[in-house]
Amino acid sequence: MAREERPEVSREAIVKRLKRIEGQLRGLQKMVADERDCESIVTQLAAVRSAIDGVGALVLNNYVKICAPKGSQTDPDVYESMVRVVGVWGRVRLGE
Repeated sequence: MAREERPEVSREAIVKRLKRIEGQLRGLQKMVADERDCESIVTQLAAVRSAIDGVGALVLNNYVKICAPKGSQTDPDVYESMVRVVGVWGRVRLGE
């Protein structure tokens, strides 16, 4: 089974997603201030975390396709940069 390649995502699309996440976070702040029930707050936190994971995956996808220069995957500097980026994202995602 052939693996589908994800197309590059525009900066505008990423910014739009980040603004949506910003709105979710503001909603969460209001929920806490309004003393909403904990289950609703945790549900919204999970939605924000999922949205951030999605944006992170898009940025990593773009990094591999755009930021790492084409044809230089064997360049040690590019390889090390990619390893660092994936490592940083991995630590952020664990977050515990």
